[in-house]
Amino acid sequence: MRKLLINLTFLLFAATITSSAAVVADKSTFANPMLWADVPDPDVIRVGDDFYMVSTTMHLMPGCPIMRSKDLVNWEVISYVFDTLDDNSRYRLIDGNVYGRGQWATSLKYHNGRFYVLFSPNDQPYRSYIYSTADPTGKWELVSRTPHFHDSSLLFDDDGRVYVYSGTGNLRELNPDLSDVKEGGVDMVIFERDSTETGLLEGSRALKLNGKYYLLMISWPNGKPRRQVCYRADKITGPYEKKVILQSEFGGFPYAGQGTIVDDAKGNWWGVIFQDRGGVGRVLTLMPCRWIDGWPILGDENGKIPAVMERPVAGCPDKKIVTSDDFDSDKLNINWQWNHCPVNEAWSLTDRPGHLRLTTSRVVDNLYNAPNTISQRMEGPECNGAVKIDVSHMKDGDVAGFGAFNGHSGLLSIEKNNGKTELVMHTNVVKMERRTKNVLGVDNEEIQRVALNSPVVMLRINADFRPGRDIARFAYSTDGKSWNEIGRDFKMRFDYQRLFMGTRFAIYNYATREKGGYVDVDYFNYERLSDDAHSMSKIDTK
Repeated sequence: MRKLLINLTFLLFAATITSSAAVVADKSTFANPMLWADVPDPDVIRVGDDFYMVSTTMHLMPGCPIMRSKDLVNWEVISYVFDTLDDNSRYRLIDGNVYGRGQWATSLKYHNGRFYVLFSPNDQPYRSYIYSTADPTGKWELVSRTPHFHDSSLLFDDDGRVYVYSGTGNLRELNPDLSDVKEGGVDMVIFERDSTETGLLEGSRALKLNGKYYLLMISWPNGKPRRQVCYRADKITGPYEKKVILQSEFGGFPYAGQGTIVDDAKGNWWGVIFQDRGGVGRVLTLMPCRWIDGWPILGDENGKIPAVMERPVAGCPDKKIVTSDDFDSDKLNINWQWNHCPVNEAWSLTDRPGHLRLTTSRVVDNLYNAPNTISQRMEGPECNGAVKIDVSHMKDGDVAGFGAFNGHSGLLSIEKNNGKTELVMHTNVVKMERRTKNVLGVDNEEIQRVALNSPVVMLRINADFRPGRDIARFAYSTDGKSWNEIGRDFKMRFDYQRLFMGTRFAIYNYATREKGGYVDVDYFNYERLSDDAHSMSKIDTK
């Protein structure tokens, strides 16, 4: 009953918040970004009346999230393709790490009653994974490990042959059973980069329509922002011709690029394209796709990403990819992901029912080497997260807390030293060798420290991702009634060099001296705030 009242308080507060755009209230329209959260490298397909999407979560476990929607606007996570990857010990944060590697840009296809995904971890050994299932809400089975394909796309052709587009115009043929590349099969480069392009063209998304082959890619043209291009051909081996299908700024950001196109049950086509948006990560935009002279042209009539548009399908219920959790279930909420492979013996939902117990299992020197950090995405334009933690069983040298986690993190850490328990607002910036991903150390800046005289503490982070902001603010409470701001504003950034993802809410507990201490997390309360509610950012989570 107590947790029910807590959640009702959250919901009643949310009901007072007005939508950021009045036109959204009738549910017939939506505002871009369609998903204002880190959902990079999307691939989207339709099977019947349902849309399915896969996105990149790299070093997070479980990984390769499969999402489902009825309207291309409201999405929910329905499964993960794998629980863990374990190609080497670094996936378990032993002898290194795989930050920014793991599951990368993934191809999602449906063929002969089965779903397929293909991705490459960009890590040793350099090989791809192909998984398949008949039920995308259930267990996915490993089909094969093929050679490495960067930013690849499967294509099942009408004649039973199977191909993979990857890299900058590479095309290879697979065996029909997907067991490996086909000996003597197609193996070629289908186009050469022209004089307008710089660097790689990547992010392959391939489809065949009305007898033509289409390949969507991103490019960095000379002197212009990133854009979406399309190559098409009458034969899969070419020759291919190219057209720019989207080059648009949006929302104060200079470009959007990388994604795919998909049709609805009525024959309309839509583009799902991500946009780099600072600290929140790579957000998703949804836009019309108009076929002009046989080309899939993205955007409105002016070739721009619309700020507000009609929903592709009206009347569908709201779905969420970030959600509160009272830890009352014996199964983890599907929206949580661990940083690297978890130590399963060191976390529990049953040791103390109604709580997530995190027990230290390894002595480490910093957060980035620590196992069992658990996280969810943050969302724009603004959101709040709050946790309640019982810290009475921490050991000396333990560090537990709640953070805005990335390669540079703003943290609220409870530290136990010499029998004293203190709360510290501080920042961590990981020093990492770019290619090997070896953690060379952490630059720690302590902003404020206060003594804790209660075994239970509530920690809150407000994240403001309105354009030009990317600010996290921190507060704590020991009674759930009065909140104390602590530290200072923290500037969140997208970390291209290290973790390569948007900032996430993270709950952690690690040991620096001896293992075996634990904390019990009572709840994670979450609310996304609208543009005009930013002044109401202090949610009372008593």
